[in-house]
Amino acid sequence: MIISINKNPSELGIKAGSLAAEKINNAIREKGEARIVLATGASQIETLEYLISQNIDWSRVEIFHLDEYIGLPITHKASFRKYLTERVISKIKCKAFYAIETEKDIRELTKFLTDRIREKPVDVGFIGIGVNGHIAFNDPPADFETREAYIVVNLDERCKKQQVDEGWFDSLDQVPDKAVSMTVWQIMQCRTIISAVPHKVKAEAVYNTLTCKVTPEVPATILKKHEDFNLFLDYNSVSKLITF
Repeated sequence: MIISINKNPSELGIKAGSLAAEKINNAIREKGEARIVLATGASQIETLEYLISQNIDWSRVEIFHLDEYIGLPITHKASFRKYLTERVISKIKCKAFYAIETEKDIRELTKFLTDRIREKPVDVGFIGIGVNGHIAFNDPPADFETREAYIVVNLDERCKKQQVDEGWFDSLDQVPDKAVSMTVWQIMQCRTIISAVPHKVKAEAVYNTLTCKVTPEVPATILKKHEDFNLFLDYNSVSKLITF
């Protein structure tokens, strides 16, 4: 595990985005292509902005979607497909974007995504950490045992509150109860994991991730077992561990 502590989200985004670009370009040089998983949310904005500014041959890059609400149209401001389309996909010309299109039959959808993601290894996974310690939408207690690639999950109240607090919804009752999420096991198959985790609201989750034993009650703790886990923090998100 490598931890990078930065002054603010902008500096964090540059560092995390630079490492990601390096890993993606290395994969393209070695194999002629790269495969990545993209996270969404307020914590990923600076990293993704910097990433798409880098010199990357996106025509050689396949992009997988990490998670998406069930029952939420792509036109809704909280849709993660909308987020990725507007912030990334519309600004590059990637080889493929495998979106989680939850309007489709969920069983057929998850089979399709599973078949695609298991064709070849994923080079880089952008994996955020939620205020409840979740990774993707694997809320505590997360399923560490399943070997499925994508599953339907129930969202807990703290997860829903994070979405409201970030401004994606006006109230808790507007947040869908279920989502399709990449599983913990599938996330751990990424060759490199880059976690951009800025902001004061993430301080408790960061503290728990780094100080707790590996446990489904703090899903992000499992990332510490990954051979190439890179955690990018800012002064606010690390504030329960270090005072500046």
